[in-house]
Amino acid sequence: MVSIISLKVAPSACIMSVKVICLIVSIFNESSPVSYSTWPFFSFNFPLGQMTDLIYTEKELVQSLKEYIQAEESKLAAVKSWANKLDVLTRASTSDPEVYLAHPVNAYKLMKRLNTEWSELESLVLQDPSDGFISNMTVHRQYFPDEEDEKGAAKALMRLQDTYKLDSESFSKGKLPGMHHNAVLTVDDCYDMGKTAYNEADYYHAVLWMQQALRQMDAGEEHVVSKADVLDYLSYSVYQMGDLPRAIELTRRLVAIDSSHQRAGGNLRYFENLLSKQLKELNQEVQEPATEEPIQLGTYKRPKDYLPEREIYEGLCRGEGVKMTSERRSRLYCRYHDGNRNPRLLLQPMKEEDEWDSPHIVRYLNALSDSEIEKIKELAKPRLARATVRDPKTGVLTTANYRVSKSAWLEGEEDPVIERVNQRIEDITGLTTQTAELLQIANYGVGGQYEPHFDFSRKDEPDAFKTLGTGNRVATFLNYMSDVEAGGATVFPDFGAAIYPKKGTAVFWYNLFRSGEGDYRTRHAACPVLVGCKWVSNKWIHERGQEFRRPCGLTEVD
Repeated sequence: MVSIISLKVAPSACIMSVKVICLIVSIFNESSPVSYSTWPFFSFNFPLGQMTDLIYTEKELVQSLKEYIQAEESKLAAVKSWANKLDVLTRASTSDPEVYLAHPVNAYKLMKRLNTEWSELESLVLQDPSDGFISNMTVHRQYFPDEEDEKGAAKALMRLQDTYKLDSESFSKGKLPGMHHNAVLTVDDCYDMGKTAYNEADYYHAVLWMQQALRQMDAGEEHVVSKADVLDYLSYSVYQMGDLPRAIELTRRLVAIDSSHQRAGGNLRYFENLLSKQLKELNQEVQEPATEEPIQLGTYKRPKDYLPEREIYEGLCRGEGVKMTSERRSRLYCRYHDGNRNPRLLLQPMKEEDEWDSPHIVRYLNALSDSEIEKIKELAKPRLARATVRDPKTGVLTTANYRVSKSAWLEGEEDPVIERVNQRIEDITGLTTQTAELLQIANYGVGGQYEPHFDFSRKDEPDAFKTLGTGNRVATFLNYMSDVEAGGATVFPDFGAAIYPKKGTAVFWYNLFRSGEGDYRTRHAACPVLVGCKWVSNKWIHERGQEFRRPCGLTEVD
């Protein structure tokens, strides 16, 4: 916690989704001094498949722990047996040592006990039943999440909280849309969430989570963290949010609990003097102290960030602001699509549905079978790595803080299924895939997202696809390989469309006009996954080779 007077190093101390995160990524280290930088990016780099493996790993470790406890109990029982037997013997021998030793058998047994049996007891005590458990821990620890993953998990919960306007109490009690199994956050879990935000100078979320920890603490829940520590973080975070009266009220509560607190007194005087100075400059009288009314989700305004359409994007993710009018809906049709009499589609044409009229976005039903989806996932899982984007200046693939998912790239030659999928995309679109990028498979776990972006390169990014030598991305073909219980929609902020994942279907749109100019309306985003797991595969089709398949129009925007 930062004091006005001094700098404090914070003391040591996120559905199935919420509690699993907290169970797996326990905090082992001391938190570091606060840094006044912006949130660095911590991606939640564990897709649900790997998270499932961790669940079974934890179960195995619990069984190993039980076996260790049983071994310790057996050892302790044996030691107790020795102690009871020797207690009886020593009471008899010490009552009259000379009489006891006068019997030759007692003399012999004393020599034997001290020479042999006590050595056996020493060996028993020195046995370490923990070896098996420690060995098991060592084997599995290499697959454990690290500190970055823990921060990413906390960041994922805060991202969901912001996007879907969920208060901390809903999260704490596990009350999430589409979730049938509740998982709760304890006082200490909420405190750790707040501390993670605080240590990154994210005072907005620090306030929300410290307030929730305080609310549960006041309700009588058990906790390890002290109320003084919670108030310490909360009061300073509230001050950073510009709420001096409430910061004063919270600091007074802190002083009442711990009058000897090393910073509370100094902070209180500073807050009071600062408020008095501000009121004097405004020619206002001294205000009454703030009430102890709990801080709610809308008490403070969330700070603006780098994304100009943040509110529109997140609103669409919540289903707000979708511009699907009855007039527009009347212009949308469904049809059978045979790919301009493509031989492979004549007997079994694709079912095509309009999702949007302008720009034209279509959805194809039964684009992938369940067996194809499982095979693609099987091929991709061993290769899943942090998803990348092309650097617009260099054209090199790199990670970015606005894309949180795991991805893998699959070539057609690797398996007949991939070759078949590539051919199907070519048959449906009428565009060649010979110059397209490899089939990219992406897995978005809890909180996984891809913020608003363009698939094509703009004029100020001339080298984005230079190394490929295939021109710009003319079109996007996106396969949905899973249903998502809540969240995970594909949204288009410019014209207010929201397209929801449906397993086995695919959506298609053009990123470029026939002239080669970019269609800036196609800026889109993948909303954070709130509940469930989202699998997609996409094919980015490029300009080269499409000259006769999609010839130029007569105007720039044809």
